[in-house]
Amino acid sequence: MKKLLLVESPSKCKTIQAILGDEWQVEASFGHFTELAKDGEDSLGFTMHKDTNKIECRYQLTEGKGQQVVTKLRAAVKNASEVVLATDGDREGEGIAWHLQQQLHLRNPKRAVYNQITPTAVKAAIANAHQLDLNLISAQRARQCLDRLIGFKVSPLVRRTSGGSSAGRVQSVALHIVCQREREISAFVPITYWSVWTEYAEGFTAFYAGSSEIEPVLDDQDVTDDAAEVNTESTVESKRVLSEAEAARIIQVARNHPHVVREATGVTAQKSPLPPFITSSLQQAASVRLGLSPEETMKVAQELFEGVDLPQGRKGLITYHRTDSTSLAPEFCAEVKEWLSKHDPDNVPKKTTRYREQANAQSAHEAIRPTYLSITPKTVRDHLSATQHQLYELIWRRAVASQCANALIQKSRVIIQAGSTLWQTRGSILTFAGYTRYWNDLSKDKHIPALTSGQTLALANAGFTQKQTQPPARYSEAKLVQVLERQGVGRPSTFAAIVKTLKDRTYVLLKGKVLEPTALGMSTDDVLHKTFPDLLRADFTAGMETTLDEISVGKLEWQSYLIGWHQSYFQPMLARAYTNLGADLQPSNRKNELSDVACPDCSHPLSKIPSKKVSGGHFLKCEHGCENLVMFWSDRCNQWEIPQPKGENAVTAEATSFACPVCGKPLAKFPYTKDGVDKVMLKCADVQARQRKDHADVVFFWSSQERWWSKKFGDLDEAAKPNLGKASKGKEKKAAQGKPKRSSKVAKPSPKKLP
Repeated sequence: MKKLLLVESPSKCKTIQAILGDEWQVEASFGHFTELAKDGEDSLGFTMHKDTNKIECRYQLTEGKGQQVVTKLRAAVKNASEVVLATDGDREGEGIAWHLQQQLHLRNPKRAVYNQITPTAVKAAIANAHQLDLNLISAQRARQCLDRLIGFKVSPLVRRTSGGSSAGRVQSVALHIVCQREREISAFVPITYWSVWTEYAEGFTAFYAGSSEIEPVLDDQDVTDDAAEVNTESTVESKRVLSEAEAARIIQVARNHPHVVREATGVTAQKSPLPPFITSSLQQAASVRLGLSPEETMKVAQELFEGVDLPQGRKGLITYHRTDSTSLAPEFCAEVKEWLSKHDPDNVPKKTTRYREQANAQSAHEAIRPTYLSITPKTVRDHLSATQHQLYELIWRRAVASQCANALIQKSRVIIQAGSTLWQTRGSILTFAGYTRYWNDLSKDKHIPALTSGQTLALANAGFTQKQTQPPARYSEAKLVQVLERQGVGRPSTFAAIVKTLKDRTYVLLKGKVLEPTALGMSTDDVLHKTFPDLLRADFTAGMETTLDEISVGKLEWQSYLIGWHQSYFQPMLARAYTNLGADLQPSNRKNELSDVACPDCSHPLSKIPSKKVSGGHFLKCEHGCENLVMFWSDRCNQWEIPQPKGENAVTAEATSFACPVCGKPLAKFPYTKDGVDKVMLKCADVQARQRKDHADVVFFWSSQERWWSKKFGDLDEAAKPNLGKASKGKEKKAAQGKPKRSSKVAKPSPKKLP
C-alpha cells in the first residue's frame, strides 16, 4: 500500500509526486471543500449557546466539487498505509487540514508544513510531521464565524438602503478608505502660487528659497516606496510665492544683483537595499512595474510556487507567497554570498543588512525568494509564460539585491545669494551601484557642476511659473494594498481578495491606474458610516486581526470571545442601527449610475443596474422609456448584447450542406449583427444539441479568405461547398457593405460614445 499525501492545489500534486516517487500518492482537496451551512438564525450556519459559552458550527460540503473531492479522497485513504496532511502552512491551510481529518475520519493524522516545494523541504517536512495545531484551527474557525456574522447581519441593511450587495469586516474598511479620499478630492480648493527660478550659464537651475534671514532646508532623504512610480525625476520647486507681483519683485531683485555661491557642500551617502518581498510589497511592486492587479500577482505567484515543467524536471520556483516576514533562511543567504563572490565580488557586503520585522508579523514563513538561486530568470525564459517570467525575475532580483552592498550616492547642495534673496539647488549622482544593479529604486541622477564658496555665477535667465496645488491622488491598487497593510487591515492572504471584492461589487472602478468609487460605493459607505461607524475604522478591524492572532497562539479562547463580543457590542450596535434608520430602511430612491454606453434607440446613456447574477456584477438598462431595453455583457463576444429570444423558432435558420463536426447533423446559417453590420454564422441546426457544452465552440464565421472558419475546428471541408447560392452570397456581401442598422450588440465602450 502507498502512503498518501494530501495538499490543497492539484497543481502541486505533479511537482510533489516527482519528488516523493512511486512510494507515495499525492492528492488534492482543491482548497476549501467545506463551508458553513446557510441555515439557522439569519442563515449564519452556526448557533451561539450563551449558557455554555459554546458555538455549534454546522458545516456542509461545497456545492459541486465538495462531494466529489471527499468521495475520491475517502477511497484513497482506504488504500493508504499512512496519511499525511500537507495543506498550506497558514491559518486557512490548518483549517482545511482539520476539515480533511473530520471528513475522512482520520485519527491523529500527521501534519507536514513546508515553505518551498523542493526535495529537501518536502522530505524534511514529512520527516518532522506533527499534530494539527488546534489553536490555529480555532483562529480559522473564529475568522470564518466572525466574517459570516458581520456580513450576514449588516449586508441586509445595506441592500435595503443603498442598494449595495454586501458589507464585510475588511471590505468595508477598504471601501471607506477609497471613499474618504474621494471626499477629500471633492472638497479640495486649489491655491494658485508661483514657483520662481534662475538659470545659470554654468549649466544648472536653482529655485527661490526665501530671504537672507531664512535658512533654506533641503530634504536629502531617499524614501523608497514599492507603490511609487520608478525611474522618475525628483520634483523640485521654489518656496511658494502667493502673488504674481511678489514673484515679479523677486525676479527683479535677482536680475539687479550679482549671484554669489554662499555655500557648496557635498557628502557621500549610503542607501541600504530593500528587504526581500513579503506579500504586500510583491503586490505593490508587481502593480507598479508590471501592471498586474493584486489578484493577478497572487495567481501567477501560486503557479511559480506550485511548480513548472523545466528541462531538469518539474520545479517549484519560489517559496510560499503568503507571508509578512522579511527573514531569509541562513542557507539561502550563504548561497547568495557565494553566487556574488563568483559573479559580482564588488557587491559582497562586509555586513549584510538586517531587516526589522513588522510589529504584527506572523513570521511563520520566510520572505518570498527563489527556491533555487542557480535557476536565474534568463535560464527559464523559454519555459515560462511572459507574465510568469516577469514576476519570477522581479522576485529573483529583489532577493539577491537584499543581500548586496549598499549603494553610494554623492549628494551636493548649493545655496546662492543675490541681494536679499537666497536660491538653492541640489544634485545626486550614483557613484557605486551596489544593490541597484539588481533592484533600481533611485531617482535619475541630477548633475551639478563643481562650485566653490564665494564663486560668482553668470545669470542666464530668471522667471517664474504659475502653478496650482493639487488634490490628493486617488489610490492605485498598489497604494490601497500598502495602506491596508500599514493600518493592519487584513492579512497577506486577503489583500488581493479585498481589492477584487470591491471591484466585483461595483463599489469601485479601475480607471486607468487608479480606483474610483462608484455612486453605489459612495452611497454604501455613507449608510455604513451612519449605522456602523466602528466597522469603518481601521484600528477597529486591526484590533480584530490582533484578537485572531492571540487565538492562534492560545492566548484567547475563541468561542467565549465571539459570544461575548456579540452580546456586549455587536448585538446592541445592530439594534441601534435599525432603530436610528427607521423609515430609511426602505429601499432607497437613489439614481442608478450611468454607463458610457449609449442606448441604440434614444442615444441616452444606459444605467448600470447592480446584479450578482450577471457577468461583471451589473447589466445595462435604458431608463428613458425605450420599452425596457436592457443589455448584458458577453464574455465570449467581449461586448454588450441585447438578449435574443430563445427557442427553436426564434431565429429562422437556413440549413447548409456542411455537417456539424461534433454530432454530424447539418450546420445552419444564423444571422447576427456586429458593429452595426449584418452578418451570418454557421451553428448546429439541432436546437437541443446547441445547448450542450460539447457544442459551445461549434461556431463558423465567413472569413476574409471567403471560407467558413472556426477558432477550434479551422476551415470547413473544401469538398462541401457552402449552401449559399448566388443570391445569398450577393446578399451577404451587400450586408457587409450596407448601412449600419440597429445592433443587438454594442462593443464596450460602445461605437456611439457619449460626450
